[in-house]
Amino acid sequence: MRNTLIAGLVAGACISSFSVPAASAQEAAPSDNVYERDHLTIGVGAIYGPSYDGSDDEAFSPVPLVQGRYKGIEVNPRARGVAFNLIPSSRDAKIDFSAGPVVGVSFNRNRRIKDAVVRAAGKLDAAIELGATAGVTVNRVLNPYDSFTVSADVKWDVAGAHGGMVWQPQVTYMTPVSKAMIVAVNARARHTDGDYSRYYYSVTPEQSAASGLPVYEAKSGWDSVGMGALVGYDLSGDLRDGGFALFGVVNYSAMLNSGKDTPYTSLRGSADQWTFGAGIAYTF
Repeated sequence: MRNTLIAGLVAGACISSFSVPAASAQEAAPSDNVYERDHLTIGVGAIYGPSYDGSDDEAFSPVPLVQGRYKGIEVNPRARGVAFNLIPSSRDAKIDFSAGPVVGVSFNRNRRIKDAVVRAAGKLDAAIELGATAGVTVNRVLNPYDSFTVSADVKWDVAGAHGGMVWQPQVTYMTPVSKAMIVAVNARARHTDGDYSRYYYSVTPEQSAASGLPVYEAKSGWDSVGMGALVGYDLSGDLRDGGFALFGVVNYSAMLNSGKDTPYTSLRGSADQWTFGAGIAYTF
């Protein structure tokens, strides 16, 4: 199977790299399956979820989608970013490996802050995060077309916002339930270093004076765990021929440690974070 995508949503603010099954050699030749050759998926969707990590106010956000494969190099979406897999997968391989660079942008508490108290503490700078991703996928676990993937992204801010590091391991199980529909479930966690935690979760004396929130000093550690589900449906009735497809996702995250104890969450928000999303994509 190829580590390809019909639409990917669920990590963090919602986008992750779910896979779409390639047909087996017995069922379809490579020329009959768009995901077995160079291809491009473009799409657009919207998510409805917390206005910042730990918020209990929801907001709509647009979600662009770009995924594809060219000469063995795969491009897969991430939450407000993209990842590259530089290791070509083998047709009908039992185990596939992936590795490559990843880039993303974080707008956490940078815009759409609905809470007036949190807004008074000050808008934060957007972070540009660069790093690496790696994973291993086991194909044909419970049926001839499913897969189980263990992967992790490690990113560092290079724009001088939080200036720290984020590590996110995750596991994903994907299976088609018909020729037209795919289902995937995902579980993940996020670990942040001290620089990241202090930037997003600490309340400095200046922020306290401006907002009325108590002073708080955040620490490094696991700041969230979560799980989500994706359903994709090909409008032609066959996932392999490309064309238009619809997707929907639901995602739950629980804030932990400094992410939960910070006044931005404990006094003004909620540790329980729900996100919903839907969209349309076209593959050719």
